[in-house]
Amino acid sequence: MANFTAADIKALREQTAAGMMDVKKALEEADGDMTKAAEILRIKGLKGVTKREGRSASNGLVAARAEGGVGTLVEVNCETDFVAKGERFIALADQVLEQAVAIEADSAEALLASTLPDGRTVQALLEDGNATLGEKIEVRRVGRVTGEHVVSYLHRTSKDLPPQIGVLVATTGGDESTAHDVAMHVAAFSPTVLSREDVPAETLDNERRIAEATAREEGKPEAALPRIIEGRVNGFFKENVLLEQAYAKDQKKSVAQVLKEAGSEATGFVRFRVGN
Repeated sequence: MANFTAADIKALREQTAAGMMDVKKALEEADGDMTKAAEILRIKGLKGVTKREGRSASNGLVAARAEGGVGTLVEVNCETDFVAKGERFIALADQVLEQAVAIEADSAEALLASTLPDGRTVQALLEDGNATLGEKIEVRRVGRVTGEHVVSYLHRTSKDLPPQIGVLVATTGGDESTAHDVAMHVAAFSPTVLSREDVPAETLDNERRIAEATAREEGKPEAALPRIIEGRVNGFFKENVLLEQAYAKDQKKSVAQVLKEAGSEATGFVRFRVGN
């Protein structure tokens, strides 16, 4: 007769975030000793870390902090949405964000190699989370912006999940409310660069080649090609460049116009979407 109850199983699951069958087997092996069973689960979890290295971590959350003219954004990934919305994973992500803010991290590599107050590296923290949660846990990327005003915006794509889209926007002049509205715009319209000068030369060259090839395929007259190509390249700018996008709240104005009217100027932004 097993020396544990359904309440013990529930308590150990909440403590370790392990699966029900794993918890039952550990309690059976430990003859109902909760402490010993937790150790068994941890040992088995750590043993399974290497087996999970090749698995895909495409779920997770984004977390952000903006204060004092500095914004930090992190993406922490796991394998399933079940784990992503769990308290233990969310708490782990909060630890990761706290550390990123503390060390002024601007890359995942720097963050993972940094040492927490308890002496562990962030990489070790993730490995412990990997063991207890039973899934591959990783920090995919870190973003950091600075400016006169820096705001953050987090968006839930599903009410049952933690934020999946995170944005930081830095501005000068104006006020933070305008910056916040622009951050919401960035979340919705996913620009890739701030200004057209930020578009890589090779990307622009490729867009011109595609525009020319498309126009020729459509049988456009040779004399009209330069104008058509420039028109389509400008269309690319309006789709991908933040300052040239039509503003979410007033499609008749560009983001640049809205900022100018507010006496503000955008100096940088970062946008993450989990898994993208």
